[in-house]
Amino acid sequence: VQLQASGGGSVQTGGSLSLSCVASGGTFSNHVMGWFRQAPGKEREFVGAISYSAGSTYYAESVKGRFTISRENAKNTVYLQMNSLKVEDTAIYYCAASRRIYYSDSYYNRAKYDSWGQGTLVTVSS
Repeated sequence: VQLQASGGGSVQTGGSLSLSCVASGGTFSNHVMGWFRQAPGKEREFVGAISYSAGSTYYAESVKGRFTISRENAKNTVYLQMNSLKVEDTAIYYCAASRRIYYSDSYYNRAKYDSWGQGTLVTVSS
């Protein structure tokens, strides 16, 4: 699938942003969807993921309780609602898709994702 992320921007500490990622060219419901982020000078890291039918969600400890991932299979779209943003959340956020995830520990594994969006920049300032 091809992925197009949007919704990034600039916000102050404590604010909220909502990211969207639209998929095309494949069967969306056959893909686990994930969000990753990459801050300047750092490796790309897992943020959150959602199972094929949205029955299960997974989060990095650093965002748990603040971020919510959801999906609408009828709209081929996955969302990331980000609340209580911190300066350390500043990064380029990427959506990703996988048809090769079957076990819970694989959701966190960047190598399991086959398709990536172009990224959208989130900047949080104090």
